[in-house]
Amino acid sequence: MNVSLTPELERLVERKVESGEFKSASEVVRHGLRLVAREDEGHQARLEALRAQLDPAIAEYERGEFIPGPLAVEQARAEFRRLTGRA
Repeated sequence: MNVSLTPELERLVERKVESGEFKSASEVVRHGLRLVAREDEGHQARLEALRAQLDPAIAEYERGEFIPGPLAVEQARAEFRRLTGRA
């Protein structure tokens, strides 16, 4: 496999190797790819968590179990006033 890097990225790889942090350019690239994979896993986990929260809400909406937006805002304001004693 051949990989083309921008001059800026090539300099970054060279600096990482020269600093002794990595033994070779390949190590730098492998480390970067591991970070990308970890980021992808985190993104996927966040999507799954969001879906787990949204799916029940969507099902409630589809069953007609929801409060229209303006009424929800009105109820939230009333609850806020009740809890804080504000008029």
